[in-house]
Order: sequence, then structure tokens, then C-alpha cells
Amino acid sequence: MTSDILQVLVKCELLVTLSKEEIKPIISLCRTEKYQPGEAIFHQGDQGNKIYIIKEGQVSIEHSFDLGDRKAQLSIAILGPGRALGSWLALLGESHCLMSSALCTRKTEVIAIEGPALREELRKNLPAGFKVMERLAYMLRDRLRGVYGAMEKL
Repeated sequence: MTSDILQVLVKCELLVTLSKEEIKPIISLCRTEKYQPGEAIFHQGDQGNKIYIIKEGQVSIEHSFDLGDRKAQLSIAILGPGRALGSWLALLGESHCLMSSALCTRKTEVIAIEGPALREELRKNLPAGFKVMERLAYMLRDRLRGVYGAMEKL
């Protein structure tokens, strides 16, 4: 199981710049969760403090908009193995209200990590923590592009 999780983490977009030695302490923080097609990992508006890494399957990141006289639900991104999602503010030590929903479009298995625990582990190794935060900045840039693209469809 540990080597299985390690193989997922080394390929994860959030942790890809870390060495195996930098990733090994994170393994003990990981829990696997399984979802069926149509199930939500989380809903827009939920309180969140976990980071999820897709081990297998597919997840649609969706956001509901209230446009006054009409409502819209848009898919912002379709994520597969190695992609990360969840409560990014948990890496800053804060729980917050999630801005989107994560819906499984296929049978999906994820690795869940409590954000505060990951934060503490990364604080023990600041160079690794910096690499993770740098990757997070790039990931958020890409997700924002997805949001803007989805909004153009409204």
C-alpha cells in the first residue's frame, strides 16, 4: 500500500517537483477514498480542509452560478489520475468554504490528505514546502484560465 501511494504522489501535479525522499514523510498522512460515478467528493459551499489526489478515475470540477433570472452550472475542468483538487487554503492553515463541487464521472479512487497536517509536514522541510507552493501557484493559474473559459460560455 505504501509503495502504491508513493507511486501516485511522485506523479501528482502538486508534488511532482519533490524527490521521493521529500515525499516519503507525506505518505503517513494519506488515506484512500473510493467514489462511484455521480458521487461528489465535495460540494460547492462545503467547509473544506483536505487536498485530494486522483489515483484513478475522473472528476469534474463544477461551479454553480446564480445569474439572477437564471442559474447555470459549468464544468471548469475534467481531472484524471495525478491531478490534485480540494481546499487549497488548508495549506495556509485555514478551513474555508469550497468554491466548486467535485463530481466523479467514473469510478474514482483518491488519496485524501488533511491540509493542516500536510502544511505541518512541509514546514519541517521548507525547501520542499516552497516547491509545493510554487507548483500550487501554477496550478491555480491554470484553474483560473478554466474558470474564465467556462464563463465565456454563459
